[in-house]
Amino acid sequence: MTAAAPVKTQYEAIIGLETHCQLSTNTKIFSSSSTEFGVSPNTNIDPICMGMPGVLPVLNQKVLEYAVKAGLALNCQIAHYSKFDRKQYFYPDLPKNYQISQYDLPIATDGWLEIELIDKAGNPIRKKIGITRLHMEEDAGKLVHGGSDRLSGSTYSMVDYNRAGVPLIEIVSEPDLRSGAEAAEYGQELRRIVRYIGVGDGNMQEGSLRCDVNISVRPVGTKEFGTKVEIKNMNSFNAIERAIDYEIERQIQALANGERIVQETRLWDEGKQCTVSMRIKEGSSDYRYFPEPDLPPIEVSRSQLEEWKSQLPELPAEKRDRYESRFGLSAYDARVLTDDKSVAIYFERAIDAGAPAKQAANWVMGDITAYLKEKKLAISEIPFQPYELAELISLIDAGTISGKIAKDILPELLSTGGSPQKLVESKGLIQISDTGALESAIDAVLAANPKELEQYRGGKTKLLGFFVGKVMKETGGRADPKLTNELLAKKLNA
Repeated sequence: MTAAAPVKTQYEAIIGLETHCQLSTNTKIFSSSSTEFGVSPNTNIDPICMGMPGVLPVLNQKVLEYAVKAGLALNCQIAHYSKFDRKQYFYPDLPKNYQISQYDLPIATDGWLEIELIDKAGNPIRKKIGITRLHMEEDAGKLVHGGSDRLSGSTYSMVDYNRAGVPLIEIVSEPDLRSGAEAAEYGQELRRIVRYIGVGDGNMQEGSLRCDVNISVRPVGTKEFGTKVEIKNMNSFNAIERAIDYEIERQIQALANGERIVQETRLWDEGKQCTVSMRIKEGSSDYRYFPEPDLPPIEVSRSQLEEWKSQLPELPAEKRDRYESRFGLSAYDARVLTDDKSVAIYFERAIDAGAPAKQAANWVMGDITAYLKEKKLAISEIPFQPYELAELISLIDAGTISGKIAKDILPELLSTGGSPQKLVESKGLIQISDTGALESAIDAVLAANPKELEQYRGGKTKLLGFFVGKVMKETGGRADPKLTNELLAKKLNA
């Protein structure tokens, strides 16, 4: 009897995200310095964000408003009483050597966010991801590594404190994610919400949205978590997905080889497409939190909470549901149209002007989006207005112009705006629907192509498209396609 082959252990990943979102306030969280991005180093600074002796922080009221609105949008419980804490954080880019954050009494807790993935058949797969907490804190500065000094040969780094004191909210998810794809979609949905409610721009390339991933693996069917590893240094959602997929495989392979997973912080190396060890992970005791003595507790009244709640717009998930139920759009179309709030506004205004939903969606998602990508423009920057798109669609539906003519004139409309009807008239592009005029054009084409006519009547019926193209060329693309096909078929089969 031969020995049974060893059973291969099946593992599952346990993933949670810590997301730092920079708030779009004009000034910093505890001082009046500007939060403008891209200015010269160390110009947006003041004694408070530089941690000078004797200065006192004052909470920016707009930061509290934005944090509460974000918590409400994430279905969190808003604390009527919360406070700030000092987090001991000894880094060169943190002038005070501590960070003002929130520890045991954050502004918002116990929320959730629903993610939606589209399967291969185009059907939505939805999953709720828990939100553990959302809290306010100040950002640190930025280290700029300059390289080596040519004279001394020593390496050096420079510090830009412009970002020190910029307001952040940190959003911590429950460990409910199970794959890189889920984590990337969670991050994207979070960014959509932040942009929709107007509390942040979510630009990852500027550091306005930064995601740290906590990931472990465990045998399927067990309840205990494995050893957690944190991954930093990811500047896109695509990188988040790839980093998680790599780390899952790395940890599974290590366990299969009998190795021990170490709790640590790792970085994602974009060039090598792998994670690399950075440092052993600190625990909360290493930060030595204690209540911030220079800031009073925060109390949010019921009336204030209701006022901020009433100011929230329709959120992305609600808009997707409405597009599917009211407009009859597919889950994919609804997802694309609602990804950018300005695109959704443009689409809805076209519908309000009389455009059928599906046709408006096709134009916005197709030719208009292609033009925007080519010109590197936002939809709010083009002069072609939503009501003008509705007018263009109505010209096609009425048979005044063909879809091809509409596509031909669209670039001019997108660059200059204006009435499609007037442009069509000025260019003499009104569709030919007169039977007599079309029959004359068809007769001319058949007379000019006797060989193809003989082949068609000999059974090569695929040449119908050839004749349609010739008629379109003869009429400058103005022939009514449907009527042209009918008249051609009649004459060809005579």
